[in-house]
Order: sequence, then C-alpha cells, then structure tokens
Amino acid sequence: MENLIHVSDQLIAGVTLKYSRYLSNQINWDNRLIGIKGARGTGKTTLVLQWLKKEGLPSHKRVYFSLDELYFTQNDLMDTINEFYQNGGKIVVLDEVHKYPGWSMVIKNLYDRYQDLKIIFTGSSIIDISRQESDLSRRSLMYELKGLSFREFLSFEHDLNYDPFSLQKILNQSDNIREVFPNDFRPYEYFDEYLRFGYYPFYQEDRVGHYQRINQLIRTIVEYDMAEIKGFDIRQAKKMLQLLAIISKQVPFKPNLKSLAEKSGIHRNSISNYLIYLEEARLISLRYQEGISIAGLQKPEKIFLDNTTILNALSRANPDKGAMREVFFNNQLSVVHRVNHGKHVDFVVDEELYFEVGGKNKGNSQLPTGEKAWVVKDQLEYPVGKSLPLWLFGFLY
Repeated sequence: MENLIHVSDQLIAGVTLKYSRYLSNQINWDNRLIGIKGARGTGKTTLVLQWLKKEGLPSHKRVYFSLDELYFTQNDLMDTINEFYQNGGKIVVLDEVHKYPGWSMVIKNLYDRYQDLKIIFTGSSIIDISRQESDLSRRSLMYELKGLSFREFLSFEHDLNYDPFSLQKILNQSDNIREVFPNDFRPYEYFDEYLRFGYYPFYQEDRVGHYQRINQLIRTIVEYDMAEIKGFDIRQAKKMLQLLAIISKQVPFKPNLKSLAEKSGIHRNSISNYLIYLEEARLISLRYQEGISIAGLQKPEKIFLDNTTILNALSRANPDKGAMREVFFNNQLSVVHRVNHGKHVDFVVDEELYFEVGGKNKGNSQLPTGEKAWVVKDQLEYPVGKSLPLWLFGFLY
C-alpha cells in the first residue's frame, strides 16, 4: 500500500495543469460515483490526475490506482481500498477498471458500504456498465472523453485559446464569427496539421513515429480490449484487423456486408456485430439513413473511420481529400449531435439540418429547397451566405 500511495503522489505531482480537456468542465465532480470511458489515448488518465491535483488533498485522503498494475494481479482490490478508507481515505480513482475481473461488483460494494467515499473510475469506450454483472448505471454518472477537437488542438499546440461555439451559433450568427478571431488568424495554417495527427493528445510525445504508434494502438484495442466485449471471439482478432484494413481503403462508402464478409473471412452472420464492435472501440463510425430510429437493427448506410488521425495512419499519410473532409465533419459533429446519412445530401444532423461537404468549389445545387441546408467547404476561411467553412465545425467542443 505504501508503494501504491508513493506512485500515486508522483503521478499527481507530475501532471501539468496548463491545459485541460473540454470534459473537465462538463463533469459533475460533486457526484459520489463517476465513470469516464473513452478510447485509448484520448487522455482519461491525465484528466483524472489533473482533477486530483486541483483538489489539493493530502496523500492519505486521495489516491490514484491503475488496475493494470502488477500489484492487483496478486492483491485484492476490495481489501486494498478498505485499508485506504480506514486510514482516512476520501477519494479513490480507479483507472483502467476493465483490466480487473469483477470490477463493477467491487465498485458497487464500496459505494454501498462507504457513504462518504467518492469513487471515480475510467475504462475503455467498449465498456457498457449496464451489461456488467453489477449494474452501476443507476448509481453512477457516466461520461465519455473524445479525442481533441480542432479548437482544443489550437490551444494545446499553438496556445490559441477560444471558447467553443454551439452549432446554432455557427448556423445563425455566422456573419459575426469573424469578429471572434484576430485579423491575422488563418485557420488553414493549422488545419492540415490537425487533420494529420491532432486527434490524440499523445502526438506531442513523438511526431516522427506517430502513425506507427497509432497502428500499435489499433492492434492493442482489437487484440486485447475487445476481449471485454461479450460475444466477441478473440480468435477473430486477425480477421478484425483485416476488416479494418479493407474499410480504410474505401471509406466513406456504402457497405456491401456480403462482400465485406468474404474479403475479411468473417462469417456473414457475424459481420454486422463485428462492425458494431469496431464502432464501440471508436475505430470506425457507422451512419444510418435519416429517419432510422433503431440503428442497431438496420444495415449501416455508410461507414467512416472514426477520426482523421486514424485515416492518415491507415492510408500511410495519403488519404483521399474527400474522405478526409467527411471523416472530420462526422467525427466533430457526432460528439454533441445526432448525425445520419442523408438520402440526397451527405449528412442530416438532429433530423432537421442538412449538410453537403466538399472542396472550395462545391456548389449548392444538391441542397434541398425550402430546408435548413448548408454547403460546408474546405479552404473557405469564413462563412459566406449558405456556405460554411469546414474548420469551423472543429469548434463544437
């Protein structure tokens, strides 16, 4: 226990408070049980360590435990936290909970036993707490941390700090958007940089080997994290990687499930589930036809890779520009809005807003008349009438 406390102290002391993620301001930190899930590499550990540091409590009152520590392969988590609580502990952060068998039951028992103990846990985006052997959904507040938005990237990388915009502000007050930025702000000076590697915060650690790290991240998710999904056969991991490689060469595209099954070697009866697994792991994004309310029962109308960093990594930094634009738009909008594939346009947002995405010469002939519809253009600096700049949709969170 003493060594665990020492490691916790070192990690908390070492984390910087210079930048914080969008989610830190959305979490109700007063709640007694908080869950934060997210894809690998999005910054969950940094987020919780920053919060612990801001709390400023002494070591015996707050602690950070990573459950992939070797210590917990030989020591009982319940006993460890019992000891921490008896010595005055008030806050415990459990990182990577999906690495510990029976984690949800331990957390439930701790929550019920100690009314003055705050528990914060983090885990893979794959986690569905309602499916665990102990349902925590009625007790905890759950949040999901996404990767960096373009707005956050400007702050992290270039110390350019701006507040997020609501979608309604972008659509209804687009003429005033220019006033928010200084005259010398040129968004496309930074935008390509973001598209290439800016989604995962760890890009700062190694830009040269970043795409190799992304590919390693993908393998780890498929070969290890997906073992947590009920019904997933880990023996299919190699075929899943092959399926992802096939998708990466075609996105965004309308899937032919029979063809995907044949090319990947995955049984046709399983291919739909495996696409959902890849989406739960935040490696791809499935979009359904507008008007579909129960997406899981329908064939996806279009498949995207989850974000532009993955697209660059899998395409060896040579992605199709059209694919890049649509992946970015889909990725940034879907954090805060419901996104569907449109019958006559690229995207329908919240079932009433229509968007066509393209290059700077994209026209508006495809926009439905009499509808709330816009053209989203790459290389357009600021809004012009019904034409909106692509980069601006990176300011939604």
